[in-house]
Amino acid sequence: MDAAFWHQKWESKQIGFHRDEVNPLLVAHIDSLSLQSGQIFFLPLCGKTLDVAWLLSQGFTVKGVEFHEPAVIALFESLGLEPEIISLGALKQYYTETLIVYVGDVFDLTGKILGQVDVVYDRAAIVALPHEIRGQYAQQIVRVARTPRQLIISYVYDQAVMSGPPFSVPNAELAEHYGTDYKMTLLYTGDVEDGLKGRCPATECVWLLEQN
Repeated sequence: MDAAFWHQKWESKQIGFHRDEVNPLLVAHIDSLSLQSGQIFFLPLCGKTLDVAWLLSQGFTVKGVEFHEPAVIALFESLGLEPEIISLGALKQYYTETLIVYVGDVFDLTGKILGQVDVVYDRAAIVALPHEIRGQYAQQIVRVARTPRQLIISYVYDQAVMSGPPFSVPNAELAEHYGTDYKMTLLYTGDVEDGLKGRCPATECVWLLEQN
């Protein structure tokens, strides 16, 4: 993954992927996961999303991985949490009792480091990646998280109109990446209000993935 690209996005505040509210699709569809308080969410490419605060408020534990360390620092500060920080080879771990975030490349994460995960919440990860590495990313998530349930939010639109990110990930492509390991259920599909970035008609999809 191109770390310099994402650092530049954060430093120039080109972070349209960061919402100023909890993602309403998470709130609307979390019950489909049939989870219990205390279970563990894993958020790849988590940034400083407000979804973390909401999940914590619902009694869940959250793990994440994020390239840009200042975003991780901002996340903990926004929550009023003072994390312990340790180095884990190529990664750095910020952790409290209920929130753990690994700073570094998701491809450097291992199952041993990540530990238990009950659900993967992909809110802005696979759509952030170009086509040539999305398959590798999906395999990495399956490998390190050990095929727990997943809730994936994706976009579908004409890439000739806008290049991304976020990229268009057609339903058929998502099935190529995950269909072998998971039963896939489309929970929601709807038009993005005012279009993607206000200039490109797009459909937003919510997928539930359950182990075959």
